[in-house]
Amino acid sequence: MATKLPLAMIYLVDDEFFIRDSLSLLIASTGRMVKSFESAADFLDDYTPELPGCLILDVHMPGMDGLELQEKLNERNINIPIIFISGNADIPDSAKAFRAGALDFLEKPFDNRILLERIDEAIQKDIKSRAQTLEKQKIQDCYKRLTSREKEVLRLIIQSHSNKEAAEILNVSHRTIDAHRARVMEKMQAENAAALVTMVMSHDLLNKAVNA
Repeated sequence: MATKLPLAMIYLVDDEFFIRDSLSLLIASTGRMVKSFESAADFLDDYTPELPGCLILDVHMPGMDGLELQEKLNERNINIPIIFISGNADIPDSAKAFRAGALDFLEKPFDNRILLERIDEAIQKDIKSRAQTLEKQKIQDCYKRLTSREKEVLRLIIQSHSNKEAAEILNVSHRTIDAHRARVMEKMQAENAAALVTMVMSHDLLNKAVNA
């Protein structure tokens, strides 16, 4: 039974028609969806971030070149994985591309099998990145639902205070802390205190919690 491919879109930007046509056919033959563009500007006008995928991008093109497009995408916080391709690659270009987050830099002519492998890697990377972004947003939304007092209790949990210590610090009863702690756990959808601490630290909420 054939493995079902995850839904994804492969974008191809190259000013050479032959390259666009041959690579589009290659990618489509694997069951992937592909869109090709003659220029970086055309890609920017058409790109929508709904589907995971990757960008196969020529370095040297008229008008906006591949490195300039990569820079614009970074400025717009568009984190689509990029596989650069070039007929006359040089070390400064490839170094700049990798510093800006490129997944790979392939020199034409390249092995089609390697390109397809890199495409699969890029799609998996994008799917994982999108899942992490959604999870982070979910945790941030949960945190925003906490009341001011619940955030204070969360701060004390993060600082490893016991319920008794928290009650003394906030000058409330032990039962009140128990109730607040239970609501914090429920709203943050945490199974236990250790999971809560990991959640807060892993999703960059520590400063918010400590300074709440």
